[in-house]
Amino acid sequence: MSDLSFEISQEEFSALPENDRLLIDIRDQASISYGMIPGALHVPQENVPEWADTPKAFSKCIVLYCSRGIFSLELAAKLQERGLNARSLQDGYNGWLLFSMKKEKELEASDDGEAYRLSRQQQIEDSIRRKFRRVLFSRFAKAVCEYQLVEPNDKIAVCISGGKDSMLMAKLFQELKRHNKFPFELVFLVMDPGYNRENRLIIEQNAHTLGIPVTIFETQIFEAVYNVDKSPCYLCARMRRGYLYKKAQELGCNKIALGHHYDDVIETNLMGMLYAGQIQTMMPKLHSIHFGGMELIRPMYLIREEDIIHWRDYNDLRFIQCACRFTDTCTTCRPDGSSVSKRMEIKKMIAELKKTNPYVEGNIFRSMENVNIDTVIGYKQYGVRHSFLDNYEELGKVEFD
Repeated sequence: MSDLSFEISQEEFSALPENDRLLIDIRDQASISYGMIPGALHVPQENVPEWADTPKAFSKCIVLYCSRGIFSLELAAKLQERGLNARSLQDGYNGWLLFSMKKEKELEASDDGEAYRLSRQQQIEDSIRRKFRRVLFSRFAKAVCEYQLVEPNDKIAVCISGGKDSMLMAKLFQELKRHNKFPFELVFLVMDPGYNRENRLIIEQNAHTLGIPVTIFETQIFEAVYNVDKSPCYLCARMRRGYLYKKAQELGCNKIALGHHYDDVIETNLMGMLYAGQIQTMMPKLHSIHFGGMELIRPMYLIREEDIIHWRDYNDLRFIQCACRFTDTCTTCRPDGSSVSKRMEIKKMIAELKKTNPYVEGNIFRSMENVNIDTVIGYKQYGVRHSFLDNYEELGKVEFD
């Protein structure tokens, strides 16, 4: 039996009545947070064999999918050996994204296509101005004002990776520009670090749908870090940041904006303590060390991830995940635990703590604003390490006097 007998094409899947199929997403928790195919049930890959023993698994055609249809194909073959009617969705979630966007482009190519696109863009923008104004735009504007992130005559490179956070940030900047209380410029910058053709198309199509006029430039970062054994993701992030600074500076920008949100901030706080033995936070803005006159700003600083996801799903938007060479080969679907990042471990820990303390997230966030230096054993400032012993005796004399 050939591998093709284990697959179902995107076209065949689209034509299959929903009542006749069971759609199973076998990716990990981190991957599904970026989106799922509507109607799918999440069953992690390692749990599928146990799930397949339930009566429900024998009732319909089982359609499995992962990121690119590699591990789901292997699993479909194993389930067929057990007598189940199982198939793997060809090209996985990424293939479904492209298939859905292809249908949308065909609709846009019709006689009323441009009117449809503009109507869809207007609906997305209206959702920011109305339904999600309090939790998205108001918090975006609050961060901009509270941390003085945007100033008159700034030229800001809004850095778009292709995910939900950076795409929403671009739309929020457009909304801020619409109010235009003082003059500033925006450049919507997309760096292609070596995406495959499919992921590049998804980014371009989403920018088109959302009405974001992107400037795209190319690098070969993925190729450079692919064979690095130690911390390739860290090296990739550092290189990407450097290229973004450089390109933004070439375009006359004095700031780059990144799409980190509130949840990123509190997770980073805990990760520093638990995994690096240090207390530090993700700052709302930073001066660049290597690019003079440049700043990094994070205007999504006060926005919750759950609200971003709600906005995405409400508008039926679909974005890429990381799209690097590792995720392209479905390594994020591996059941051996290697895909479970430290950040995902922290997410789960916070979720557990929240069950007994609903204020835990706010407390973690505010803790970085309420540091009592008098009770800190040691700290670093401008690269110089300080200890509570430095002036311990002197302070004791003052208190005694």
